[in-house]
Amino acid sequence: MAQLLKFFVVMFVVVDPPSLVPLFATMTEGGSPGYRRRMALKSSVVALAILVVFALGGSAFIGVMGISIEAFRIGGGVMLFLIALDMVFAREEKTTPEENAETRRRADISVFPLAFPLIAGPGTLATVLLTFGSSAPAPLVQAGLIAVMAVVVAIALVFMLATPYVMRVLGVTGANVLARLAGVVLAALGVQFIIDGLKGAFALG
Repeated sequence: MAQLLKFFVVMFVVVDPPSLVPLFATMTEGGSPGYRRRMALKSSVVALAILVVFALGGSAFIGVMGISIEAFRIGGGVMLFLIALDMVFAREEKTTPEENAETRRRADISVFPLAFPLIAGPGTLATVLLTFGSSAPAPLVQAGLIAVMAVVVAIALVFMLATPYVMRVLGVTGANVLARLAGVVLAALGVQFIIDGLKGAFALG
């Protein structure tokens, strides 16, 4: 139980479900409630699937492919930074609001960037790989650890589903300000992923 509790705390801190609220609100702006629910549910399922796959076979896979977790950190950081640029420097396009809303409704953001790298990001994958790969826990303990991952992803899902209510309290102006701030935070997070990846790569080198 102590191992499971420790793993839960680490996973919750790394995933950071509350931070998904402003990001999810910005990415699904203009979409219907059904669209937001689909994106939240699908991203949670995909993220959990990624985590389970990495828990059971991640170490062997990256070993065969010659990929390090540092590469995941750097790649994920670059992708997050590019997303953050669009969020902070929103450019005016020669389209109508209706067309922009339709584009948002059609966009599938569940796999990227919600599932990866926001929920099942490089830091989360590194935590899973270290927990399952280094100690080789017993099957019963592995089942408990997977259950903990499912609980953390479920908490993230609850936060995403509650996003409209949170944003309704903030209002339009507050939502716009929060979206820009979220973009800045996301850019910093992306840069931090890159720095951590470079540090790990040079340390290994």
